[in-house]
Amino acid sequence: MALEWVAERQSWMYKLRDEVVANEVWLRTCVHHEMGKPWAQTEEDWDRVVASLNFYAEEIARFHDTGLVDRAGTHTHRMVYEPAGVALAFLAWNFPLLNLAFKLGPAMAAGCPLIIRPSDATPVSAYAIGALCEKIGLPKGVVQILATESYDVADALTASTIPQVITLIGSNKTGQHIMRTGATSIKRYSMELGGNAPVLVFEDADLDLAADVVTGVKFSNAGQICVSPNRVFVAEAVREAFTKKVVDRAKAAKVGFDKDADIQTGPVIDGRAWTRLKGLIDTAVEEGAELLAGGDRPTDLNAGHYLAPTVLGDVRETMDVYQQETFGPIVSLIPFDREERLIEMANDCEEGGLTAYIFTRDLSKAEYYAAALRYGEIQINGVKYDIDLPHGGIGQSGIGHDCSSLALHDYLVVKRITRALDTTGFGGVNA
Repeated sequence: MALEWVAERQSWMYKLRDEVVANEVWLRTCVHHEMGKPWAQTEEDWDRVVASLNFYAEEIARFHDTGLVDRAGTHTHRMVYEPAGVALAFLAWNFPLLNLAFKLGPAMAAGCPLIIRPSDATPVSAYAIGALCEKIGLPKGVVQILATESYDVADALTASTIPQVITLIGSNKTGQHIMRTGATSIKRYSMELGGNAPVLVFEDADLDLAADVVTGVKFSNAGQICVSPNRVFVAEAVREAFTKKVVDRAKAAKVGFDKDADIQTGPVIDGRAWTRLKGLIDTAVEEGAELLAGGDRPTDLNAGHYLAPTVLGDVRETMDVYQQETFGPIVSLIPFDREERLIEMANDCEEGGLTAYIFTRDLSKAEYYAAALRYGEIQINGVKYDIDLPHGGIGQSGIGHDCSSLALHDYLVVKRITRALDTTGFGGVNA
């Protein structure tokens, strides 16, 4: 990879990073108002843009041309990294800037022109980044923002033979549709799709830690997080104690939108989402689940798309709230008294495997279950995400990776350049 190309890309990325830093309040305000995300939580969205531009500007410099040894000594060989071509990114609404950052950094670093199609629910944040690209004088076509409610436009982009990379953060159904529509030509795909994250809380677990992680991830961003815990399997011996800790945290969580208040749970994205979540809760209760907390709007908020942090006990495998990725502030507790079927139940997920959580003080047990669980990320006794850590699923939860150096491979192609050392130039053919 030519060093002058790398230096030019780095220069533009650092210019954009500096504008993102200078416009922190404006960018976070965009996320706050178009999504209803609590103000403190908008910092993560903004911070990931800064982190992505920094990380990939540095990481691309490590992708050097690589020499290969010729066994016969008759040729020299180089492996060269080049941009894959135009990249098309479809973004989910739940993290308007974070999701954009996961595509922007590696695409710019690799040298791929990027077309961003933000969710029609949250286009403002993406356009704000576009405005900053224009402000720094980024050459036209390097980053393009195209917001539309039209599925025909999205399908036309996907079906075009121009994009060489199609990347998505969204649902399994959307991922399947894009791959079918994009089959007009051979393309690369990088997709982070849905999941139905299991949590295994064993008898020897640190229950306060487990309750903090489950409720912390589940109730922030109103539970609208791809890696959010959905099915919480709890050992019968600690069921009562753990349930109380989760319920106490659910009841203590502050719900609202006030920028100056310590809000943990904001509104869900829209009325349709609220109605779907309420239906999942009501149906589960009708089928025998116990409503332990929440279940409706908070009593002090009689309007808006607010759903009180909800805890359901005695959830069973046949219930929709168990089978589906809820994408809302609902904790489903499933007790177990034997471990024989635990792996089978945890892996039984049509949406595929993105993230799983394990809580136990027995490290050998943790490693055993980590090996057996079919999920792309296994979080043991805690949770950690960052721009340098690979993020991706297994099976129906997607292909490729966001974050880490692995993401760059989705936007780069490898070319082999071989040169004969003698005048004949013949080294045999084996294709």
